[in-house]
Amino acid sequence: MADPIATVILAAGQGTRMKSARPKVLHELAGEPMVYYPIRLAQQLESTATVVVVGHGADEVKSTVATSFGKDVRFAVQKEQRGTGHAAKIGMGALTQHEGLVAILYGDVPLLEKATLQKLRQQMRRRKLKIGLVTTELARPKGYGRIVRDARQNLVHIVEEKDASDEERKINEVNAGIYLVDADFLRKSLRRLKSDNAQNEFYLTDIIAFAIGDGLTVGSVLADPDEVRGANRRSELAELGRALQMRTNERHMDAGVSIVDPATTYIGDRVKIGKDTTLAPGVHLRGDTTIGKGCHVDVGSVLTDAAVADGVTIKPYTVIESATVKKAAIIGPFSRLRPGAEIGEEAHVGNFVELKKAKLGKGAKANHLAYLGDATIGPKSNVGAGTITCNYDGYGKYLTEIGEDVFVGSNSTLVAPLRIGKGAYVAAGSTITDPVGEDDLAFGRARQTMKKGRAASLRSDAKKRAKK
Repeated sequence: MADPIATVILAAGQGTRMKSARPKVLHELAGEPMVYYPIRLAQQLESTATVVVVGHGADEVKSTVATSFGKDVRFAVQKEQRGTGHAAKIGMGALTQHEGLVAILYGDVPLLEKATLQKLRQQMRRRKLKIGLVTTELARPKGYGRIVRDARQNLVHIVEEKDASDEERKINEVNAGIYLVDADFLRKSLRRLKSDNAQNEFYLTDIIAFAIGDGLTVGSVLADPDEVRGANRRSELAELGRALQMRTNERHMDAGVSIVDPATTYIGDRVKIGKDTTLAPGVHLRGDTTIGKGCHVDVGSVLTDAAVADGVTIKPYTVIESATVKKAAIIGPFSRLRPGAEIGEEAHVGNFVELKKAKLGKGAKANHLAYLGDATIGPKSNVGAGTITCNYDGYGKYLTEIGEDVFVGSNSTLVAPLRIGKGAYVAAGSTITDPVGEDDLAFGRARQTMKKGRAASLRSDAKKRAKK
């Protein structure tokens, strides 16, 4: 690679304005902790090494990051927070062998896009620059360091607001604090940092002054303000969430997905959706969910880590978690597929049906008010309304096996462990505890008794009791 890149992500801050015991970078945005997004960006840039600098809540941040990224991320601990320059120096301590560029990102700036850094990277390669930064333009730049340029638009100074003249305060272009720096120049610059300021901190912005003082040209790219915004308060986190929601939805729509109401549809970063799939209002897609082509996901459905094949219809208010739905199946409304559920091709799961570690074969149906847990239901079988598999005895879980083309009548209770053979018929209202063979007819209910005319006397007795 002509310019190998490593990444240092500053994520040691406490985030006191969040008013939370949780580290700021672990507050979630579209179902992922904020720190997930700069790490994913580093992966998109093909970062040869990614270092997350942790401090407040270090163990919690490490554990969360490791769950998503495993050994792809290194950590450096900033025990004492003494500014961004100090944090960058701690991070570079884990990159002693790296030669090339270093991207300096932030754990609480989640919306920066790959294209922005690639543009800066290409500019630096073309012009053989040692340092570059990301800037943005704000209508109200109060509190930010202003970018001062000469007549040829070269960056000549970054002036902090407290030190700026009245004319400089009118500048709208500001420093976003995101840098690409040659590793050798960065190491030397970090050694030059001093903490002779009111806060006794080391400021990363000083490396720009070092570069200009050394006669180096500083590259820059202008980013959209949303890309470089951080979240210091929960209200700001919500604003970033809305921006990310619209960006994500637009990406899927541009790829051929129909979203009826983007303002009420929420799609996680890792979700994949096929062309010509339609999402109705109020749909939430989370985690590693994948949805095939030509599907319809109706109002209010929530899918988490779900695998949905082509041509599936998901009716309103269906909940699917860590379950698989195969081609042309129909789910819902008001269905719940719990972890381990597997719905076969062209199978039907109807209203108020719950499956847990249950496999419904091709063309099988459970259309109403059923609980199927720890079960296999063969192809073309029908499970009637009110049926339950009794899979738990207070100590262990047991399997119910239903063969192909079985009919289970309404309100049946199937006590596991149990096997029902191919083509069998279970009468409505039965409690089945013993195996049922192929093509057998099973009854497990009391015989009906008739008392002629007894209904009238029952009503009369009831009226007398009510009067007393």
